[in-house]
Amino acid sequence: MTSSFEEKSVVVQLAGLILGLGAYVVVAGRLLAAGVREMAAFAGVFGVAVVVLVVFLVAGHIVAAIAGRPEDVDEPDRLTGWRAEHRASWLLGCGALGAVALMTAGVDNVWTANLLVLALALSEVLGLALRLVDYRRGF
Repeated sequence: MTSSFEEKSVVVQLAGLILGLGAYVVVAGRLLAAGVREMAAFAGVFGVAVVVLVVFLVAGHIVAAIAGRPEDVDEPDRLTGWRAEHRASWLLGCGALGAVALMTAGVDNVWTANLLVLALALSEVLGLALRLVDYRRGF
């Protein structure tokens, strides 16, 4: 069974997020453990991670397009995406509530910002993983 372009796109996005934002989380964790609290240091690392992510996504989608011609997104693809996002959105909501709790408690902004980035990354990874599961299982 061959994969649709949408499914290949999900694989590329998932790999890119794990590599790009995963590397950011590792580096940011080391910076936090070393006692760095300057937002500029984290902004630089985040900028590099985003550039790496974009380059990976562009290259991955070019390869996916060469391997199989992109087709129009159909209704099952849309439903798969909506269903996965619906099931993964709670993680982002919990991260946002956690960030509000940190701000209320007077915790350094660097912790709040990194919690938000982590929640966003984990929510996206979960959503993409759920899409892959749905593609493999069907509806």
